[in-house]
Amino acid sequence: MKTFEVLIIGSGFGGQCAAINLLKAGIDDFRLLERRDFFGGTWCQNTYPGATVDIPSPLYSLSFAPFPWTQMYAGQEELQRYTRHVVERFGLLDRIETGAEVQGLTWDDATRHWTVQTSKGTFSSRFVINASGPLSQPQIPSFECMDVFKGTSFHSNHWDLGFDHRGKRVAIVGSGASAAQIIPAIASDVSQLHVFQRTAHWVLPRPDHTFSHLQRRLLTSPLALRLLRALIYLKLETRFIGFKYSKAGLALVQWMARRHLKRQVPNAELRRKLTPDFTLGCKRVLLSSELYPALQRSNVTLHSASIARLDQNGIVTTDGEHMALDLIVWATGFETTDNAIPYPIEGRDGRRLAEVWQPFPRAYLGTCVPGFPNLFLITGPNTSTGHTSALFMLQAQMHYVIASIASVRNSAQGSIEVRPEAEERYTAMIHREMKRTVWSWGGCRSWYQSNSGKVTVIFPGFSFSFYRLTRWLKPGDHVLRE
Repeated sequence: MKTFEVLIIGSGFGGQCAAINLLKAGIDDFRLLERRDFFGGTWCQNTYPGATVDIPSPLYSLSFAPFPWTQMYAGQEELQRYTRHVVERFGLLDRIETGAEVQGLTWDDATRHWTVQTSKGTFSSRFVINASGPLSQPQIPSFECMDVFKGTSFHSNHWDLGFDHRGKRVAIVGSGASAAQIIPAIASDVSQLHVFQRTAHWVLPRPDHTFSHLQRRLLTSPLALRLLRALIYLKLETRFIGFKYSKAGLALVQWMARRHLKRQVPNAELRRKLTPDFTLGCKRVLLSSELYPALQRSNVTLHSASIARLDQNGIVTTDGEHMALDLIVWATGFETTDNAIPYPIEGRDGRRLAEVWQPFPRAYLGTCVPGFPNLFLITGPNTSTGHTSALFMLQAQMHYVIASIASVRNSAQGSIEVRPEAEERYTAMIHREMKRTVWSWGGCRSWYQSNSGKVTVIFPGFSFSFYRLTRWLKPGDHVLRE
């Protein structure tokens, strides 16, 4: 059994940020466990055509790791280069154990250690930081006769780079963020493209910009980068005003989205199909200046009818139409709520996290759960945002995580655990505030919601409010045990 003081599950930005913060705190006895045979997380896994970040790159990056970005909204290849840059700069490569898929966690109250079962054997650690990520478990809907289709099919998260889609008959099932990037990227290459849309999404123009050589050099300057990050941060933070505090402001942005649709789609019937029936912001807002033109190509068909079943040759819709296909791409999202953590976790007194998270996932500061000592969830319940960089939020979480670990080490205690009443107060606050947001009253069903209907993905406040909450450890909300 390999033993470390800290085990980090996942090697994406969350795992990298955790590792670097541990090193800064003088803790070097740790390993990152990565289930894949390569490191890097989301932006190394998602290699589908058109994959691009939808938050400006200078802010969608770690504050302590500047990078000479080539454009405002970086593509997948550049984000992958950035991931490798971070790993190499901070010397993390030798600390990553690839091919180590976690199969279960069990807390031993006698030794105050976690036992971590993986595909590469058993590990033991005093602390566990789960950074497996909210977009790591692909979700594929179930349709009749899926197993009889003789063509090729895969989820957008597992794009087969060996499959040549050029000249093929292709179906994209889904109309969210991934689909909105894939459709324009492949529409001109395929013979036919069938887009199956369950729900229309609000789309705003993508204000991209290619940085000049001088601008790229400036991006490596700490002062210039801080200034640019601050300007982008403040601009994005104003989005939240409409999501919670100003329906008039939200209506203005929705008018801008309608104008974008009208300008790019002259056909009234197609505009009707592409107009959402919910308030902007209730679902993720898409940024694209190429999606609407791609949907109007002569070889592209937008289907509003639902899929009834698959057969050997393609898809049959509920209205009886049949599409012969060579490829089906499931752009159908991820398990982000109830099943976001794919392996069993057994805490103190045999408590199972899956049972504790009935009827919905919850955690103090989105990070700690009562009964699960020394366990920290990066991008846990209610830590994502609908308006700014997820990396800002996970960096905020690390203040709390490092302070918690330090409190155990400095007190010579064995574990730290959040008190149940503290978690209950925090969760009550989260869902009280959530009722005031568009994610509750906007009239949609989104991947932000758990099966219970509770919004368990988004934090219902400004990101700087979350930063303030995580900045300092509150000793009264926790219990230390020998």
